[in-house]
Amino acid sequence: MRYFLFFRKNLQNISVFQGKVVSLHRILNTKVMLKDILKQLILTKQAEIPYSVIPRDEALPTQCKAIVSIPGVRRCGKSTKMQLVINDLVAQGVAKTNILWLGFDDERLYDMTKQDLDLVLEAYRELYPEISLRDVYMFFDEIQLIKDWELFVVRVYKTYCQHIYISGSNAKMLSQEIATTLRGYGVEYPTYPLSFAEYCRFKNIPTKHLLEDDLVRLRLAWDNYNTESAFPEVVLEKEKSIREKLLQGYYNAMLFRDLVERYSISQVGTLRYFIKRLMNNLTKPTSINAIYNDIRSQGLKVTKDDLYLWADYLCECFMFIRISKFTKSLVKEQRNAFKYYFIDNGMRQAVLLPQSHDNGKLLENNVLLHLCRNCGMLDKITYYQSNKECDFVIQQADHIKQLIQVTWTMDDKETREREINGILEASRATDCNNMLIITHNEEETITIEDKTISVIPAWKWML
Repeated sequence: MRYFLFFRKNLQNISVFQGKVVSLHRILNTKVMLKDILKQLILTKQAEIPYSVIPRDEALPTQCKAIVSIPGVRRCGKSTKMQLVINDLVAQGVAKTNILWLGFDDERLYDMTKQDLDLVLEAYRELYPEISLRDVYMFFDEIQLIKDWELFVVRVYKTYCQHIYISGSNAKMLSQEIATTLRGYGVEYPTYPLSFAEYCRFKNIPTKHLLEDDLVRLRLAWDNYNTESAFPEVVLEKEKSIREKLLQGYYNAMLFRDLVERYSISQVGTLRYFIKRLMNNLTKPTSINAIYNDIRSQGLKVTKDDLYLWADYLCECFMFIRISKFTKSLVKEQRNAFKYYFIDNGMRQAVLLPQSHDNGKLLENNVLLHLCRNCGMLDKITYYQSNKECDFVIQQADHIKQLIQVTWTMDDKETREREINGILEASRATDCNNMLIITHNEEETITIEDKTISVIPAWKWML
């Protein structure tokens, strides 16, 4: 009996040991498979060099020796900007084999964790054992999909490679926490859908040394730009039905992958309605409390805290951009209603359909996007509201750089007086005399109260 018990106990130990060995083999096989996938992805991207892409207005540095981050909304051209860098590097004599590109939105990498990130380096080293990692240019696309990615990137930067480019579709890449983790090693180049100048480049429309026919074509292009999408792939697509399908696909990806899945939101129908309310209220101060009361009156279950969180999430995934009311008090700034602007006029049109036809709102939305593209990192965009209103206050620290009013037309006397009086009141309140009114197609100089207000068409201002 004693021998039987001894045998059974050791048999159990052997079984446990065998189970652990099997699990270890399974883990090792998984790692090997993942490494093979990584090798395949690296080689595939190298084979595509040089990339066939259209230049953007803002070029990324090629010899920055910093962690270059490119945050932005889905499909806005972040990857293209990195491909343009690679083209420049190859033109400067960098070998294709010294390029390591990895897109973490590949479905084969969805289960990848921060512990697996070292396999990226192992895969590259096995492909090119003779190349030092210090001579490699690393491009990590949609890296925010890997939790705690920043720890890996900083370690690689400090230990192996000082040529690192990262992109992501989550505004949390810009958060203070990430900035702290990157320890001052990073520089940011936020990216947006196409500017008007880029739109014209994609459409082969001349913007310099214009003849009369060119001007007519340019103005027509602006009218299209104001109502259509500025996402690069959509701009290049000639078929309207396909453009609409692309936009619906982008919107659904943002809705479900960037919001519903990432933040575990169960009230999808209510979320859709909330987004449409923000879209409809474009350019106006938005009361989340008022939207909450409206939603509750319809019998939908949602808390006020949920709506405030959703508003944060919508900005974090770059679907919306919000600006605060101008005030010298930080406390009061947070108490006032925000204005919400949408990332793309064409997508807004595709979601709201006929309800969304409002050229004035679309014009102001495009002006805000243009300001975001061109303002410096230290600049702040707010709106002025007291007795009168002014659409945008451009501020750097305590200095007000410019006041901007946006209106489709100043033909009518009432509109003209409203826009002029609004920007004048803002001028008196901020001590800023750099005043600009942006219109659809009007141009003049207004002198009033010993002050000068420039009026300029949007298409000309954006070029």
